[in-house]
Amino acid sequence: MFHVTDQRGDKLTDESLILYIQQVLCVSRRGRNGIAKEVKASLGRERPGQTDTALEMTGTDRPGLLSEICAVLVELRCNITAIVAWTHNTRAACIVYVEDGLEGGPIMDPIRLGHVQEQLENVLEAHHGKEEKRSVKLTAPAVGRTHTERRLHQLMYSDGDYERCRGCDGGGGGGGGAAHKKGCDGTHVMIESCEERGYSVVNVRSRDRPKLLFDTVCALTDLQYVVFHAAVASRGKLANQEYFIRHKDGCTLDTENERHKLSLCLIAAIERRISHGVRLDLHSKNRIGLVSDITRVFRENGLSISRIEVATQGDKAYGSFYVTDASGLNASPTTVELVTREIGESIIAVHKSPSRVPHDHGSSSRTAPKTNSARVQQQQQQQREEDRPRFSIGSLLWSQLGRFSSNFGPVRS
Repeated sequence: MFHVTDQRGDKLTDESLILYIQQVLCVSRRGRNGIAKEVKASLGRERPGQTDTALEMTGTDRPGLLSEICAVLVELRCNITAIVAWTHNTRAACIVYVEDGLEGGPIMDPIRLGHVQEQLENVLEAHHGKEEKRSVKLTAPAVGRTHTERRLHQLMYSDGDYERCRGCDGGGGGGGGAAHKKGCDGTHVMIESCEERGYSVVNVRSRDRPKLLFDTVCALTDLQYVVFHAAVASRGKLANQEYFIRHKDGCTLDTENERHKLSLCLIAAIERRISHGVRLDLHSKNRIGLVSDITRVFRENGLSISRIEVATQGDKAYGSFYVTDASGLNASPTTVELVTREIGESIIAVHKSPSRVPHDHGSSSRTAPKTNSARVQQQQQQQREEDRPRFSIGSLLWSQLGRFSSNFGPVRS
């Protein structure tokens, strides 16, 4: 049972959204042709990728990377219809949906696609060391394409970004682990055995934020674990998640290596979406080269992009950019004002950073120099004073189930 609200924490009143949720979750409520077209249309935003070519890229995070990628795509006459990118532990993963910039529609010419892939590989290779991982993959339009954000999790996992993760106790979590320190809002994972029921019990305590449950379940599912029972609750800024799981083959997590790896992967899945820096919201008329022009302005003003989510709907473009300075700290208000003025009225800066100032093991690949320690302390103090998530997983997905009994049936993740 889920108790849900809208993103503002209010009661759901949008009948189209309620109907859409019901039809997605319950096959019997759908028509013969699936989810009603009028329901999709009323929601206003279609999932990207149904009719576009997808470019999936992973590599070393560095300033200006996304700007160079977007510039190459414009030069190759590819129009960006959506782009999502995350950075974490010096790694970057990006999914770009493109269409033919001249004729519209998907790019089907294999020679042209091969040329696009080659040019993007050159961009990623330019600043890579010999042994560093990087990849570029093109996929054709597909109705059953994996959810974009779940695919980003898969890309970053395959790139090994979880290997450098640490729990709030400084370790990788796992069996037992240290107690969650009072007042700490870091990510803490504890895995125990429930031998009498044949489960492994995973407890995750972390800072509450939107899509926390989604990110955690993605990690468990992609690691081939089945969730039989689960409870999610939040109080204040912290969220608690508890999962009773087994591996797909029916086994529990019997070795320390298994528990350690799962702990690191859960920490990574939660931290990838933590956005450092200043958020700038975009809502403007769509045009070819829009994202390229915006990212170029960021690069020319010494700003790095820690996360980006931009999509288009008809002649409109909307989304958000999260930017930091070259050291991974919040950009100065003066620089942000200059950037927004240069880009124009289509972008609005939200000066409050939605997350913690990055730690040395956080999502930014750039470490703040010692001379900036006073600035870091100031930002941390400001964050403590304003530290309240805009939306809460407790307000979105609140479970009153408490502890579990044997009467519960399995919930296949």
